[in-house]
Amino acid sequence: MSKKTFLRGAAVLGIAGLLVQVMGAIFRIPLGNIIGDEGMGYYQTAYPIYVFLLVFSTNGAPAAISKMTSERVAIGQHSEAYRVFRLSFILMLTLGIIASSVFFFGAELIVTLLKNPGAYYAMITIAPALLFVPIMAVFRGYFQGLQQMEPTAVSQLVEQAIRVAVGLTLAIVLVPMGIEYAAAGATFGTSIGPIAGVLVLVIIYYKKRKKLHAKISDVSMKKKESAGKIIGTLAAISIPITIGVSIIPIMNIVDVTIVMRRLQDVGFSEANANALYGQLTGMAGPVINIPMALALSMALSMVPAIAAASSTRDRPFLDTNVRLGLRTSMIIGVPCSFGLMCLSEPIMLLIYPLQAESASSAASSLFILASGVIFLTIAQTMAGILQGLGKPYVTVAAIGAGIIVKGILTYILTGIPELNVQGAAIGSSVGYAVIGLYNFAAVKKYTGTKFDVNLSVWKPLISGIVMSVIVLAVYYLGRSIIGSSLSTILSISAGAAVYGVMLLKTKAIETYEIKLLPKGEKLAALLTKLRLI
Repeated sequence: MSKKTFLRGAAVLGIAGLLVQVMGAIFRIPLGNIIGDEGMGYYQTAYPIYVFLLVFSTNGAPAAISKMTSERVAIGQHSEAYRVFRLSFILMLTLGIIASSVFFFGAELIVTLLKNPGAYYAMITIAPALLFVPIMAVFRGYFQGLQQMEPTAVSQLVEQAIRVAVGLTLAIVLVPMGIEYAAAGATFGTSIGPIAGVLVLVIIYYKKRKKLHAKISDVSMKKKESAGKIIGTLAAISIPITIGVSIIPIMNIVDVTIVMRRLQDVGFSEANANALYGQLTGMAGPVINIPMALALSMALSMVPAIAAASSTRDRPFLDTNVRLGLRTSMIIGVPCSFGLMCLSEPIMLLIYPLQAESASSAASSLFILASGVIFLTIAQTMAGILQGLGKPYVTVAAIGAGIIVKGILTYILTGIPELNVQGAAIGSSVGYAVIGLYNFAAVKKYTGTKFDVNLSVWKPLISGIVMSVIVLAVYYLGRSIIGSSLSTILSISAGAAVYGVMLLKTKAIETYEIKLLPKGEKLAALLTKLRLI
């Protein structure tokens, strides 16, 4: 793959990913205001399953299929590349049918086991998504293997746009029938989205079919890989990648299996337990997705750089990228963590003005989750480095350790009535710390890189502390004058500006690094005029 092609493809997928995150926020915020914490509890019982499969279809399986496709195309084995596509399609279609059938026909049993029977309709309406999401993965991976990123980007945007439009419309229409039906309507939008995404990919595929198949002329080649070997390679690549980038979805699945049951075990009614669960996973949880998306984008972009440095044994380039990875994860994680902790309640009230009581109650969970964001960004970035080093199973072991700790703490702490869902939030934050420290230790072990603690850790932390003081001062001084909402927005803006200035003044970001950014030369010139560098 040429450098030009790689950068262009990365830009296309990066822009699409950013737009998808924006549309996701547009969906979640009004949905929370429409169906409240109770409805979000029903919605979040089914949704984490979809999210995990979505990560699989967006990162895991396409990465494996694209790698296998591009390797064969590179040596002229176009028929074998097409066989990868066909066998992957058969495998994913089979998995999709099984998953969809299990959740459609077993919905009643599943929600009974989870002690959330009100989520029955949401569980049924998520079933079609489980059929079409794996199929999307096959087409996306095949196109990416042929260095065509646009089909993936277009399908992601169409899928999310349809999901938002249909989900919100049905939620509004079905609210008079009951909250559980409104939650199911929102979930059904999540199923319609992947159907639209698959249709887009199929249309693009058939339009490009003649050109795609023009070079398939080695059909009669004597030596062919067995179907079992191709499927085995697909699983070996896609499974660890999917797990490695699924920290939050996996933590959410742990909450699905424990929180509702545990709350009811210690005396909460089904309705109260569901409302508390909705506050944790449907209102506070999605806010953490913003720094997570930034960390994931950075991790995925690091994989090829680390892989290139490792394969060419370019030690200086490898060390530079590993050090930059830690520093960048701190630079992203610190302001997100400190800012969300400082303004946990104002932010929740700003986002969910129609559910003020629930939003205020959810603020404590957001505060606790935010405390683990620094470890979350480190975990994700180090996972990208490990995948680039060809050690994806190390990230699986790290997540396994984090899940065990998360599960034990969530079970014990959620059982304390005074803590309730805050116990699950504590479990998640400690789980993030375990995964982050595990991955960091593994990176040090396999690379031997020495880190500048002052540059990578202390300078971002000092900048974050100064930012926090300014954020709190601006918010509390402005709240009595311009109100909580405007004061929240103003304090966030002031905090971002102060943090940026502190990074420059402490030289946590060097001038030459600024120049490496898009339009970096112009940005550096502007900052020089302002005497910031």
